[in-house]
Amino acid sequence: MAKKSFMYGALILSAAGIVSKILGALFRIPLGNLIGAEGMGYYQAVYPVYTLLLTVSIAGFPVAVSRMVSERVAFKDYYGAHRVFHVSVAVMTVLGAALFVILYAGADDIVGYVATLGEAVYAMKAIAPALFFVTVMSAYMGYFQGMRNMKPSAAVQVVEQLFRVIVGLLLAFLFVGAGREYAAAGAMFGATAGAAAGFILILFIYFAAVRQEAFKARIAESRRAFRGKRQPVSHILRLLFTISVPITIGSAIMPIMSNIDLAIVANRLSDTGWGPEEVRAMYGQLTGMASPLINLPQVVTQAIAISLVPTVTAAFQKKDMPFLRHNTVLSVRATVLLGLPCSFGLMTLSEPIMRLLYPAQPQDAVAAAPSLFILASGIVFFMSIQTLTGVLQGVERQVTPVLNLFAGAVCKAVVTYVLTGMPAVNIKGAALGTVCAYVVATVLNLRAVRKRTGTVFDWKKTVLRPLLSAFVMSGVAFAVFHLLRTVAGNAPSTLGAIVAGGIAYVVMIFVTHSVTEEELALFPKGETLVKMYRKVLTTVLKNGRM
Repeated sequence: MAKKSFMYGALILSAAGIVSKILGALFRIPLGNLIGAEGMGYYQAVYPVYTLLLTVSIAGFPVAVSRMVSERVAFKDYYGAHRVFHVSVAVMTVLGAALFVILYAGADDIVGYVATLGEAVYAMKAIAPALFFVTVMSAYMGYFQGMRNMKPSAAVQVVEQLFRVIVGLLLAFLFVGAGREYAAAGAMFGATAGAAAGFILILFIYFAAVRQEAFKARIAESRRAFRGKRQPVSHILRLLFTISVPITIGSAIMPIMSNIDLAIVANRLSDTGWGPEEVRAMYGQLTGMASPLINLPQVVTQAIAISLVPTVTAAFQKKDMPFLRHNTVLSVRATVLLGLPCSFGLMTLSEPIMRLLYPAQPQDAVAAAPSLFILASGIVFFMSIQTLTGVLQGVERQVTPVLNLFAGAVCKAVVTYVLTGMPAVNIKGAALGTVCAYVVATVLNLRAVRKRTGTVFDWKKTVLRPLLSAFVMSGVAFAVFHLLRTVAGNAPSTLGAIVAGGIAYVVMIFVTHSVTEEELALFPKGETLVKMYRKVLTTVLKNGRM
C-alpha cells in the first residue's frame, strides 16, 4: 500500500485541481458579463497584492509542515508530528492575522500606490480576511499531507472554490446596482467566503480524526516511546523557517521576473519601432491569450509534487533508497507521459485552438498562435521543474531548486532582451526566453536529483517511447483536423482532432510499452486498467497480423 500512496494522492489532488479550475472558469465568464470591464478592472487591481502576500504566507509552510510531519511519522513518532503541527498552527495564526491587518488597514495606501484605482479599496478590504483563513488552513493541510492523506486538501480545495463562485456571483449581482466598485468587492468577498468555508471544513475533518480512539492511542503510545527525545519549540520553529523560507523565495522568483520581463519586452519592442498600441497588443497576446493555456497542465504536476514530498521524505529518513528511487523514477515518467501530449497537442493545433477559444478576436488569435507554439514546447520542462523540486525538497535540498530557478530566470532575461530586440522575432523572443528558463532549471534540477539520490533513469522508457507516441498523436491530430476542415468549421475540426489525437496517444503508450502493467496496477481501478491494457495490445497485434 505504501507504494500506492504517492499515485493515489496525486490522482486525488489532480482531480480536485481540475474541478477547481473548471469552477474558476465558470466564475470569471458570468462575472465579466455582470460587472463589465470597469468592474473587472477593480477586481483585477487587487489580485497582484493579494497573491504576493499569499505567496509569502503559504508558499513554503505547507511543504515544511508536510516534510517535518512525514519525517516523524516514518519512525512512528506521531506525538512529535502532532507537536510540529501545533507549533505550525500557532505560527500561521500569528502570520495570517498580521497579513490580514496589513491588507485591511493599509488598503487605502496600498491601492493608491499600486493600483491607482481608488475605488478598488472596497475589493481589497473584502478579500483581506481570506488571508487569515487560508494561512492558518495551510498548516492543517500540510499536516494531513505529511500523514500522506491528500483527501482533506482535495475536499477543501473544491469546497473553497465552490463557495467562492456561489457567494461571489450572488453578491456581485446584489451590489451591481450600487456601483461597479461595490459589485467587484462583492465578487472579491466570495474568496473570503470560500476560504472561511474551507477553514471550517478542515477543522471539522481534523477534530473528527483526533476524536478517534485509534488516533488517541497512537499519540499516547508514541509519547511514551519517545519520552526524553522531545525537540524544543525553538528547534521546531528554526526547522520550519529553514525549510519554508527558501521555498517561498523560489515561488516569488518567476512572478518577480515576469514583472521585470514586462519592462524588458515593452522597452525592447519600442526600441525596434513598434508603437505603444502594438506593444500592448503583442504583450496581451502573449500573457493574456497564450500563457494561460500553458499553466493548465501544472495542476497535475502540483498534485504530484505535493503527494511526492512526504513519500520521498519518509524513504529518505529511513534510508530506503530503492523505494525513494522507485518513486522518483515513477514521478518523472508520469510527468513526461502527461507533459508530452500537452506540448505536442498545443504545438500541432496552436492556431486552431486559439481561434476556437477566441472566435470574437480572430486576428489576435492568429497573431498569438506562434507564441503559443513556442511556449507549448516548454510545457514538459515546466512540469518537470515542479516534480523534481518535490523530490529535492523531500531529500533536504530545498535551496537547490531555488538557485536553479534563479539561473533559469537570468537566462530568460538575457534571451528575452536579445531576441525581442530583433524586429523579425519581436514578442516571440519573450516566449523563447521563458522556454529557455524552463529548460535550464529542469536540467539543473535533474542533475541535482541524480547526484543526491543516485537515481538512474531509463531514458528509452522515460522519454523515447512517450516521444514516439506523441509524434504519432500529432500526426493523427493534424490529419483529422485537415480532413474535417474540408466539411466542417474550425471548432468541430479542432475538437475532433483533439479527441482523435488523445485516443491515438493512449493506444500508442500501450503499444510502445511506455506504461507497464505493474504501474497501471498502482492506480485506482488498477485491475480494470490492466485488463484494458491487455485488450488494446491484443487488438493491435491481431490487426497487425491480419
